[in-house]
Amino acid sequence: VHIVESGGGSVQPGGSLSLSCVASGSRARITAMGWYRQAPGKQRELVASITTTGRTTYADFVQGRFSLSGDNTRNSVYLQMNNLRLEDTAVYSCKAVAQLGSDFQWDTWGQGTQVTVSS
Repeated sequence: VHIVESGGGSVQPGGSLSLSCVASGSRARITAMGWYRQAPGKQRELVASITTTGRTTYADFVQGRFSLSGDNTRNSVYLQMNNLRLEDTAVYSCKAVAQLGSDFQWDTWGQGTQVTVSS
């Protein structure tokens, strides 16, 4: 599975950014995709994820500011981030969960994209 991420960048507090992620290149079935982030000196944490059945999960810190949508036909997800805060600054990485058959499942990560919120 190959992950292509796009989006991110720099914005002032209260601003908006979006992130896109596309998974491709495998006969495996993508069962879920999501965005994670890692700030300097902190562990990587879930931001939001979505399954191919449409079930979404958001981290508590999102607090209604972010919205994740997915397109199963393109194995892609789109994260809209609004009202960004200084503490949202981090490297955001996309993860795809791929499954082959009924027993073999693995995670593939993108390289990450920087999101910087600063005044």
